[in-house]
Amino acid sequence: MSTEKLRNIGPKSMAWLRQTGIRTLADLTAAGSLPAFVRIKRAGFKPSLNLLYALEGAILDCHWQEIPEERRTALIAAAELEIAKLPKGRGKVQPAAGAVTTTHMQSDPDEGAMPEQNFGFDDPSGSHDSD
Repeated sequence: MSTEKLRNIGPKSMAWLRQTGIRTLADLTAAGSLPAFVRIKRAGFKPSLNLLYALEGAILDCHWQEIPEERRTALIAAAELEIAKLPKGRGKVQPAAGAVTTTHMQSDPDEGAMPEQNFGFDDPSGSHDSD
C-alpha cells in the first residue's frame, strides 16, 4: 500500500505513523493530531512536541509554526494528560523479526550420530526397526 507525503512530516515521523496504522492525510484527519501523537508514544517511540504541532499543521494544511499559540498550549495540556495515562517503563519498540529459516544438519551415521528413538508411535511406512 502506498503512502502519501504529508505536510510537515519527515521520513522518520512518517514511518512512525505507518507503524501505528496512519498512512494518509485522511487517516490522520480521522484519527486527529493528539490521538495520532499518543499512538506513536504508546508504540514506544519518543516523539517531541514538535511532532504534535506538525501533525496538527498537516491536518490544517499549514506550516507547524503557524499553529496559534493558544492551540499549541491546548495541545500540550491535552498531550500531558494522555501521556500520564500511558504505562510507565516501556522499552523501545523491537524491530520486526526477520524471516525464519530452518537448518538441517547432515551427519555421517558412522561418526557418532544418535540412534533413532522409538517413542511408541506407529511408523506409517512400516519400516521402523525396533531397538
